[in-house]
Amino acid sequence: MNKKLAAALSGGAVLMLVLSGCSDDEDKVGTWAKTFCDQAKPQIQKRANAHQIIISTAADSKPADIQAADSKAFQDIADADRALAKAVESAGVPPVENGQKIQQDAVRELNATAVSYEGLKKQVDALDPTNQQKFADGLQSVAEGLEKIEKSDQAALAKLESGELGRAMAKQPGCQKPTASTPPASGSASPEPGAPASTPARSTGDGSPATPSATASRE
Repeated sequence: MNKKLAAALSGGAVLMLVLSGCSDDEDKVGTWAKTFCDQAKPQIQKRANAHQIIISTAADSKPADIQAADSKAFQDIADADRALAKAVESAGVPPVENGQKIQQDAVRELNATAVSYEGLKKQVDALDPTNQQKFADGLQSVAEGLEKIEKSDQAALAKLESGELGRAMAKQPGCQKPTASTPPASGSASPEPGAPASTPARSTGDGSPATPSATASRE
């Protein structure tokens, strides 16, 4: 995997709920936000950990190790998105204007991105780690697919995070950005909270790059 893939995850998939602050709001909107964020917290953590898996295998890793790490990361993100969709459903209709539509849109888009991440997992699983060049080309294709998915992932909870509802969510500890629990490998560094990831191009283990050099997806 290269900088492009890690940056794409950082830019959207992992930072879907970058929120801060804490409070014990007792109004209806605050109650809804607390209900959702309490359920969402472990899923937000799971997404952060999945991102860190990619970063921690970003340098001097064998193709088979990269394949296994990325496959797990994509599946974990897909599982987390589905669980977040269920959290939005179980929290009920947000007590704000157009609350039902906001809820329905969030659930639909989260489930759709889950399917897309599972598609990436299948794509990674199908790569041949014994063929260095084809593996590199395949990872480049995965990175390009991820750039498209992250746009949908960013939009999935955008309406929830806006206006009165977003302000209430921002006050809930459960919706704060977590710290990934998986430590980065030697030679790679975790990004600062809210900052795009920047990781070195992965290596096939014999000194040659597993993927062509690529710039971050937001260039």
